[in-house]
Amino acid sequence: MRRQAACVLTFLLAGPSAVLAAEGPRHGLSLFGELKYPRDFTRFEYVNPDAPKGGVVRLAAIGGFDSLNPFVLKGAAAAGASLIYDRLLTSSFDEAGAEYGLLAESVEAAPDFSWALFTLREGARWHDGQPVTPEDVVFSFNILREKGAPLYRYYYANVTRAVKQGARGVRFEFDSGGNRELPLIMGQLPILPEHYWKDRDFEATTLEPPLGSGPYRIARVEANRRLILERVPDYWGKDLPVNVGTNNFGRIVFEYYRDDTVALEAFKANNFDIRFESSAKNWATAYDFPAVAEKKVVRAELETRNAEPMQGFVFNTRRDKFSDRRVRLAFNYAFDFEWANKNLFYGQYARTSSYFQNSELAATQLPDAAELALLEPFRKDLPPEVFTQVYKPPATGGDGNPRANLREAKRLLAEAGWEVKDQALRNTASGDCPGKA
Repeated sequence: MRRQAACVLTFLLAGPSAVLAAEGPRHGLSLFGELKYPRDFTRFEYVNPDAPKGGVVRLAAIGGFDSLNPFVLKGAAAAGASLIYDRLLTSSFDEAGAEYGLLAESVEAAPDFSWALFTLREGARWHDGQPVTPEDVVFSFNILREKGAPLYRYYYANVTRAVKQGARGVRFEFDSGGNRELPLIMGQLPILPEHYWKDRDFEATTLEPPLGSGPYRIARVEANRRLILERVPDYWGKDLPVNVGTNNFGRIVFEYYRDDTVALEAFKANNFDIRFESSAKNWATAYDFPAVAEKKVVRAELETRNAEPMQGFVFNTRRDKFSDRRVRLAFNYAFDFEWANKNLFYGQYARTSSYFQNSELAATQLPDAAELALLEPFRKDLPPEVFTQVYKPPATGGDGNPRANLREAKRLLAEAGWEVKDQALRNTASGDCPGKA
């Protein structure tokens, strides 16, 4: 299931070979062919280059924090703590799988994707005025993999080493060729200052504001209560095409609340400015307070053009009872989405029908010739309907009486060797009983 739109409220205050590796140094990388923006682009199309700078935006965070280091497992890092750092590349929001140079002025990938070379921009510097160097990049890769949260070791598992190359270059070498995504993954590497961290314990929690190179720095810290970021007026990268029209707020304030219920009441009291509502019930029932009637709060559903994450029940197919596709399909028939959406979710959800929902990668028609060429070698291992039917989840009338679907679920379970006996669903071969019927 997924929400049909992103719900936002605010107090009035914004084909060819992927990566094209053989073309030498480039201003960015694309996983899906040509980059949208050319080398001489001046800004992203979706920004306002004349947006005013300044002001304060107040945001809510849930829980608490006791650290300003978002890269380690220990402690709870403050929301927004990563905004002080730049990365080698940055994404555009109107293009899937594309990244453009930020700290790096260019990037080159090997024709077989066995390495990637990033060349740093002249003039990139830390907030203390020192330049960002290749040594910083190598240090960042090594310390994140060795002392960072476990996810970094996994994320960079296919990277064998990072080495300085020339005056401004860093080369990442991969354990094998053929992985077109690895150069983009390394472009996402957060870059940390070696001269700052060399005499500090990277794995410890700290409330000392770290040194960064990004558009914001930490101005004030109140543990478990508030974090205030301020825009860096002499930020080295403010005029880069990837930054034009962005980073507009003079200050960003993260206010902490114990839970979402408290945060909602704080929003009603005008204690912060923007709330992204994730509860269908709240969206339907909780926004009838005076500020809404007085139009001091803008309540809006924004259409999203982003690919939606999959939300649903996931079966562990390593378990024997879930290894049979017919069993999993039976659950699909037994789930009355239409009734649940009407009675539990206020009709605000659309049924998930793809792992790539709301994107051009979702299968909305039968396989075309190119797709058939990829599928054909695996035809015997695939369900026949992959080639004959466009997938649509089973549907009901939403009246709470899905008899036809339940009969089909029962038929599929029986076909897979599961029947109701002694008021329990049992496997006819093994006698296993996962639960009462």
